Amino acid sequence: ILCWASNHRLILGASILESDCVSLIELVRALDAQKIAGVSCGQAHSLAVNEQGQVFAWGAGEGGQLGLGTAEEAVHVPRLIKKLCEHRISQVMCGNQHCIALSKDGQLFVWGENSSGQLGLGKGEPSTLSPQTLKSLCGIPLAQISAGGDHSFALSLSGAVFGWGKNSAGQLGLNDEQDRAVPCHIKFLRSQKVVYISCGEEHTAALTKEGGLFTFGNGSRGQLGHDSTRNEPLPRRVMELMGTEVSQIACGRHHTLAFVPSTGLVYAFGCNTQGQLGTGLRGNAKSPLPVRNVQPLCIGNTHTSILFPSIWILISTCCFHSDDGHFKTNPKVPGIDFNAVRLLFETLMKPAFARLLDQVCATKSFESLLIPQLTCSPPDVEAMRIYLILSECPALQDSKNYISLTIPLAMAILRLDANPSKVLDNWWSLMDCEFFSRLVEMYKSIVVFLLTGGKALLMPVFLESYTSAALRLLEKLHKVNLKAHRVEYNHFYIPDIATLVDIQEDYLKWFLRKADILDNLNLISQGSVTLCAYPFILNAQAKTTVLQTDAELQMQMAVSGANLHNVFMLLTMEPLLARNPFLVLHVRRNHLVSDALRELTVYNDVDLKKPLKVIFDGEEAVDAGGVTKEFFLLLLKELIDPIYGMFTQYSESNLLWFSDKVSSITREYYGITEVKELVQGGKTIAVDKTNRKEFVQAYLQYVFSDAVQEQYSAFSSGFLKVCGGEILSLFQPSELMAMVVGNNNYNWEEMEKNASYKGEFSASHPTVKMFWEVFHEFPLEKKKQFLLFLTGSDRIPIHGMASLRIVIQSTAAEEHYLPVAHTCYNMLDMPCYQTKETLRHRLTQAVEQYEGFSLV
Repeated sequence: ILCWASNHRLILGASILESDCVSLIELVRALDAQKIAGVSCGQAHSLAVNEQGQVFAWGAGEGGQLGLGTAEEAVHVPRLIKKLCEHRISQVMCGNQHCIALSKDGQLFVWGENSSGQLGLGKGEPSTLSPQTLKSLCGIPLAQISAGGDHSFALSLSGAVFGWGKNSAGQLGLNDEQDRAVPCHIKFLRSQKVVYISCGEEHTAALTKEGGLFTFGNGSRGQLGHDSTRNEPLPRRVMELMGTEVSQIACGRHHTLAFVPSTGLVYAFGCNTQGQLGTGLRGNAKSPLPVRNVQPLCIGNTHTSILFPSIWILISTCCFHSDDGHFKTNPKVPGIDFNAVRLLFETLMKPAFARLLDQVCATKSFESLLIPQLTCSPPDVEAMRIYLILSECPALQDSKNYISLTIPLAMAILRLDANPSKVLDNWWSLMDCEFFSRLVEMYKSIVVFLLTGGKALLMPVFLESYTSAALRLLEKLHKVNLKAHRVEYNHFYIPDIATLVDIQEDYLKWFLRKADILDNLNLISQGSVTLCAYPFILNAQAKTTVLQTDAELQMQMAVSGANLHNVFMLLTMEPLLARNPFLVLHVRRNHLVSDALRELTVYNDVDLKKPLKVIFDGEEAVDAGGVTKEFFLLLLKELIDPIYGMFTQYSESNLLWFSDKVSSITREYYGITEVKELVQGGKTIAVDKTNRKEFVQAYLQYVFSDAVQEQYSAFSSGFLKVCGGEILSLFQPSELMAMVVGNNNYNWEEMEKNASYKGEFSASHPTVKMFWEVFHEFPLEKKKQFLLFLTGSDRIPIHGMASLRIVIQSTAAEEHYLPVAHTCYNMLDMPCYQTKETLRHRLTQAVEQYEGFSLV
């Protein structure tokens, strides 16, 4: 280290006086064994950092600027700052009486005088004698730091500039002259791709990637280069250097230097009272002037490219885009090269590097250092890229790290304030389907992990908290997916959910909580997690179980109400006023619709919740479910008959919709042509390329809403009287459709496999073998006809063919008798036919004449 200039305060550890020669010798000896990587000088003190990242300090120390923990007036020999020994420091910068240091793992340390907030620790915070972590910038990958007289700056890898401290001349670039006690984002420079910052006493210079130079702050000596002595509270480009590409800059106390490599010239401007500009001229320079015969400025690199085993350097490395896309980081663009991220993690997973990644996890670098530092209000969007990068880390996808890493990450995301949370949603919506799908699968796996083994691993309060966090994060992803359509809706299903929890019990908890009954009954704790609150993870089968539970609950409540009323009537000797606990309909097959309407008029809305019993006039069967099945089947056939004009069936799609007087603008209706205006004055507006989109939207609005409003309202009102409640909000439209109509994913072999037998029959019985041979030889329509005959429906239940359990029972009847179906129990009574042809003939006769009920 070479030392010169004033040494009366031992700034450099050397002296121009004979009495101070010992200090110079001590300085040289103290640092002789060190390989110095960087130095910085303040007003009366100095710092040096060696290649191992250790920091040495000497000079004036009464303000704590040496970081040694004491306020000594002067330190003659460089001393090691022990508090920084745990970190590898890459950069150090000195202000007048304060210092800042940047470690290779991305942490920023400050110490010394804080009278103007130059340490950035917060308003009213005192000066400090030893290094303190500047936590407000945690999470932002920093590339460079700089210190002025009483202000400081930090620059991120994506060009975000943060300033704090004294601002009396506008040197923070915030368009005012108010000091800042915490780092503030200089938004004006956000889009400029800043790569280097340099600070003077009360002014600041910023260099962009394209070689542009911006200056701001005190301009009284011309140090801003704008051909004036005005202060500039906002960054302003030095226009006289426009057209040239500046590659390096440096600020003195009241002057500035800039190097242009294309010409090999250094330009200087500002104070020149002692010839510090080197232009050969006297007086200050308000505009850049060339300096001859000088070498490029030694201000160091603007980025660090060495990789160290640290999560912060991991962020720094992975955030780079080869096309400088990281400079475009904003609330809508994360600026991350995910190919680089994945490549890095793939490399770290290889045997040569696997120990490195294991070491990071083993030392709890994620768990104890990184995750707790993820604040609810990050200082800049750049700090939020960690949430995307960590999602690609294999360690988080390992079940052994779920409790310590993956779930805490979810909790950190859920703690985010509204604005940063929205930013993350925006970024998620831009991710490719593979990334999004992997994120969803990871947290689905955590839910399964907690539901299967959580009780054995965790206390109830933690199990509940962790399960809630995983589900809430899935809910956040689901809301993003509804808008961005990254994956199919059913990708959020957890297929095994019905085997992991009792869906019926879960629904009851959810229902009681929604009804505010839970606290009164003290059945379960108020904070208990219910899966029904997160319906997107429930597949159609699970939701059907929920709907059935809801129906049974409402049905039971209606029955209980009727029974309670009946008990009261008996006690008051009014038995004739007793209520039937069932909703009973007496109907004739030939007058099904009119009879049903007549019967329903005597019941109120509460009665519609009761169990339904149907009695067909002249038929002996007792309704245990099968009669009701056929009632609805026949009723639907009647209702869609064109005679009633309630619905229109479209042959192309085999779908129904409500009938209306008009399906188009102009339509013949009972011989009369009617014209309907879709918009005001529509009769006179021709449809062309300019308005066809408006026409289609208006047409759809009319057909599906306006034209059938009266019909749909009546249908909806009646439907919700029976199937109403919040339960319907759990379903997607496609799921409701599948539940109502079933599905046609026929697997006849599975039906045979799941069949059971009674009486003489077994799977190996000759008649049973002939039955299945005949059945499998039937065409598809005949097979569906058999389903209708046996179960009352030609569709498969939503739970699939595996849930369709048919029973084949032998009877003592002779061969000329037909098979008999008990639709209530999916049971087939069949004689022991001796030949395959006889069985085929009798079975065909039975399935083709399936209507009607009688006792056998």
